[in-house]
Amino acid sequence: MTTTEPRPETWVVPAPASGPPRVPAPRREDDAPAPSGQAVPAPGPTTRGARAAALARGCRPRQMTKNVLVLTAPAMAGAGLLEPVVLLGAAVAFVTFCAASAAVYLANDLRDVEADRRHPVKRFRPIASGAVTPGTAWRAAVSLVVGALALALLWSPALAVVLAGYLAVQVAYTGGLKNRPGVDLLVVASGFVLRVVAGGVAAGVELSVPFLTVVGFASLFMVAGKRYSELATLGSTGSTRPVLRGYSLRRLRATWQASAAVALGGYAVAAAGLGPLGTVAGTFALLSVPPFVAGIARYATHVRSAAAGCPEAVVFGDRTLQVLGLLWLVTVVPALAAA
Repeated sequence: MTTTEPRPETWVVPAPASGPPRVPAPRREDDAPAPSGQAVPAPGPTTRGARAAALARGCRPRQMTKNVLVLTAPAMAGAGLLEPVVLLGAAVAFVTFCAASAAVYLANDLRDVEADRRHPVKRFRPIASGAVTPGTAWRAAVSLVVGALALALLWSPALAVVLAGYLAVQVAYTGGLKNRPGVDLLVVASGFVLRVVAGGVAAGVELSVPFLTVVGFASLFMVAGKRYSELATLGSTGSTRPVLRGYSLRRLRATWQASAAVALGGYAVAAAGLGPLGTVAGTFALLSVPPFVAGIARYATHVRSAAAGCPEAVVFGDRTLQVLGLLWLVTVVPALAAA
C-alpha cells in the first residue's frame, strides 16, 4: 500500500532566513526534565545581588534559630550572664555555629540535589532550582567552615574541638547515617546537644547532667515528631527520604512520646535543683514547670496531627506555643538570676 506522506528520514527543517539552522545545545545532567506534574525550575538569577540572595536562602537563615541553643548554657550562669566574657563567648559560639550549620546545609543540598528536584517543595531550593550553581555553593561551604573553625580556635581550642565534632557528625550523617533508622534520630538530636555544649564551653559555664538530659530528650522528641509527620504525610515509598522505609508510625509514636516524658521528668529535676522552695530561685523555678509542660503538650498536638514536619514553621506559626514560651522565659529567667 502506498502513501503520499514523506518518509521520516526525508523530513527537513527549513533554515531561518538570517542564517544556518540552529543546533540544540547538548543537554546537561542538571537539565533533566521535571517529573510529571511539576514545574520546570526557573533559570538562575542574572544579577550579582540576586545570586547573593539565592545563596543566602541556601544557607537556610530560618534554621539559624536552632543555634540560639548555644545561649542556653550561658543563661544557666544566672547573674553571670551579664559578664562581658560570658556574653562574648556566647556570641562567638553563636556565630561559629551559624557559619558551620550554613555550610552543612549547602553541602547537603549539593549531595541531594537530584532527590530535591523530585520533591514537591524542596525542588524550589536555590541549588535544586538552579539559582545557585554547584561551584558557588561548594566555595561558600568551604569558606564558611574554614572561617568558623578559625574563629572558634582563636577564642577557645575547646570550642574548636566541639565545632569540629559537630562537623564530623554532620559529615557522617550525610555520608550514610541518615539512611539508618534509629541512628539518624540520635545523630540529628546530638547536633542540638553539641550546640548547648559549645555555648557552655565558649562561656566557661559548667553544664549539669539534668540540663543536658532535658536538651537531649527534648531534641529527640522534636526529631522523632518530624519523622512521624513525614511518614504520615508522605508515606514510606513516595518520600524522597529513604530512611522512612525503616520506620512505622507506631514505632515513631512510641519514640516521641517516651522522649517527651523523659524531657519533662528531667526538667522537673533540673528546676528543683535551682533552689529550695521558699526562695526566689525555687519559687520561680517551680512556676516555670507548668508553661514548659504545656509547651511540650502543645507541640505534641502538631506531631499527633502529622503537622510537625517543619519544626521551625510550627514554632513561628503557633501563637499559643509562642505565648507559652514567653511565659516560660518570664519565670525561668528570674529563677536563674537568683540561683
